[in-house]
Amino acid sequence: MSLTETYSRVRVGKNVSDWFPIRNGLKQGDALPPMLFNFGLEYAIRRVQVNQDGLTLNGTLQLLVNADDVNILGGSIHNLKENAEALVAATSEIGLKVSADETKYLAMSRYQNAGRIHSVKNDNSTFERVESFKYLGTTLTNQNSLPEENKSRLRSGNACYHSVQNLLSSSLLYKNLKIKIYRTITLPVVLYGCET
Repeated sequence: MSLTETYSRVRVGKNVSDWFPIRNGLKQGDALPPMLFNFGLEYAIRRVQVNQDGLTLNGTLQLLVNADDVNILGGSIHNLKENAEALVAATSEIGLKVSADETKYLAMSRYQNAGRIHSVKNDNSTFERVESFKYLGTTLTNQNSLPEENKSRLRSGNACYHSVQNLLSSSLLYKNLKIKIYRTITLPVVLYGCET
C-alpha cells in the first residue's frame, strides 16, 4: 500500500470537486498507520539498545513501551537525559517526532525536593516535571505513594458501585446474579492494572 499517485475528490451534496492529488497522510481509521508507527518505533528502539550501553539498571530494562507511550527509566537525571537524547535522535532519523507538550518526567525519591532543581531539555524544548501521573491504570507519584494509588482505585470503584447500586439492592435479582454483577462490573474497575 502506498500513497504515491493517489487522487481524491470531495462530494458536498450533489456537487463533486475536481480530482486532486494526495501528497501526505493516510485515511483515518486505516490499519496501515499504527503498523508503520510500531515498525518505526521498534526499529528506533532496537538501534538505541544496540548503540547505548546505559539502557539497563540493576539488570532491568530502562525502556518501557506500550503503544505510543514510551517510558525511559534512569538511576539519575544525567542517565535519563542521555537515554532520552539517544531515543529522540534515533526516532528523528526515521521521521518520528517527540511531542514536548505531551512529554513529562517524574523524579521518584524518598526526599521531598529531589529532582526539583533539574530540568530536562531537548532541542529547545523543556519537559515538564510532574508530581504524579497515571500509566497503564496505575497512579505513580514522586514518592511512590501507595495510599494515593489506593484512594484513586477506591474512588473509581465507588463510582462504579454507585452506577449499579439499584441492581445490587433490587429484591428482584437473586444473590448469585448480584455477585456476578459485582465481579463483572465493579471488581475489574478496582483491580485494573494493579499488577503494574
